[in-house]
Amino acid sequence: MSLHVETGERIGTAENRRLQWFKMDVRAYTMIGALLVIWILFTLLNDNFITARNLSNLFLQMSVTSILATGMVLVIVSGNIDLSVGSIVGFTGGVAAILNVWYGWNTLPVLLAVVALGAAIGLFQGWWVAFRGVPAFIVTLGGMLVFRGMLLGISGSQTVSPLSPGFKAIGTAYVMPGVGLALGFIALAVVVFAMLRRRSSRQKYGFEVEPVPVNVAKMLFYALLILGFVLLMNRYQGIPVPFVLVICLAIVFTLITKNTVFGRHVYAIGGNKEAARLSGINIKRRVLLVFVLCNTLAAVSGLVLTARLNAATMNAGTMYELDAIAACVIGGTSLVGGTGTIVGALIGALVMASLDNGMSIMNLDSYWQFIVKGGILVLAVWVDYYSRQRKKTE
Repeated sequence: MSLHVETGERIGTAENRRLQWFKMDVRAYTMIGALLVIWILFTLLNDNFITARNLSNLFLQMSVTSILATGMVLVIVSGNIDLSVGSIVGFTGGVAAILNVWYGWNTLPVLLAVVALGAAIGLFQGWWVAFRGVPAFIVTLGGMLVFRGMLLGISGSQTVSPLSPGFKAIGTAYVMPGVGLALGFIALAVVVFAMLRRRSSRQKYGFEVEPVPVNVAKMLFYALLILGFVLLMNRYQGIPVPFVLVICLAIVFTLITKNTVFGRHVYAIGGNKEAARLSGINIKRRVLLVFVLCNTLAAVSGLVLTARLNAATMNAGTMYELDAIAACVIGGTSLVGGTGTIVGALIGALVMASLDNGMSIMNLDSYWQFIVKGGILVLAVWVDYYSRQRKKTE
C-alpha cells in the first residue's frame, strides 16, 4: 500500500513539475502568439507585409518606442509613471539638431551632451518625486508641458535640418551582412551560455531546473529565431543600426533588472513599498536613479528619431509616452508596480509597430490605428487585472 502511495506521490510531483514549466511565461508566449497572428493576418491581406524590406522598416520604426519602453519598464515597476518622455524625445532631439546644424558640433560631442542632458532632466524630475514627495504623475505631466514649450522656444518653432552625414547615420545606417551574421552567432552564443550558466547555478544551490529536452528545445528555438532574423534582414540591406542599439540596451537593462541589487530593489519597491522600507532599502535613491535612467534613454530615443528623420521637428515625440506605456502594459508590465520585463516591453513595442505598419500598408485611415491600439491597451490592462484577481482567489 505504501509503495502505491509513494509511487503516486512521485508521479504527482513529476506531473506538477511538468505543469509548472508549461505555465511559465504564459503571458510572454501569449504575446508572441498574438504577434504571429497579426503578422499572418497582414500577410494574407497584403503580401508586401512579410517582405524583407518592409520588415526592416518595421524594426527601424519600432526602435524609438522600444528604447523608451525599456526605461519606462523601470519606472512602472517601481510604482511610478513618466508622462514626460515624449516631450523629452522632442526637446533633446531639437537640442541635438541645433548643436549639429546651427553650431557645427561633430557627432560625438553632440551625443555626449544630449545624453548628459537627459540624465540631468531625470535627476531633476526624480528629485521632485523621490525627495519632495510630489506624485510622479504631476511632476512628469508638468515636464511634458515644460519640455515641449522649451523645444518651441529654442528652435523658434521651426524645423532644424539637414543633419551631418555622421549624425544621420545613427538613425538610417545598416550593419553589413557579414557583420550582422557575426553578431547573430555572438548573440546566440551569449544566449546559450546564459541558459547553461543559469541551469548550473540552480543545480548548484539545489533549486529545481527545467528538463533537458525543454532546455534543448529553447536553444533550438532561439537559434532559429536569431539566425532567421539576421538572414532575413540581410536580404534587404542588413540589420538597422537603431535596432542593434535596441538589442544592446535590452541586454544591459535585462542584466540590471535581473542580476543586480538595484534591480531587485526596484521590484521590491513596486511590489510593496512599506516592506521595502522596513527591509532597509533606500527608496529615495532608487527612485531617483530610476528616473535618471528612464530620461537618459528618452534622450537616446530623441537622438535616434532626429537622425532617422534627418531633422528636428516641432511635433517630434508627440504621444510617444503613451506608445511606450502601452508597449510595457501589452508586454506584461503591471501598472500597479512590481511586475514587468524588458523583453516583454520589446514584444509589446513590436506588436504596436506591427499594427501601425500593417494598417498603413493596407491604406486604412489613421483613425483606425488609434481605435485598434486603444482597444488592445484596454484589453491588456483587463488581462493584467483579471490575472491578479485570479491569483488572489487561488
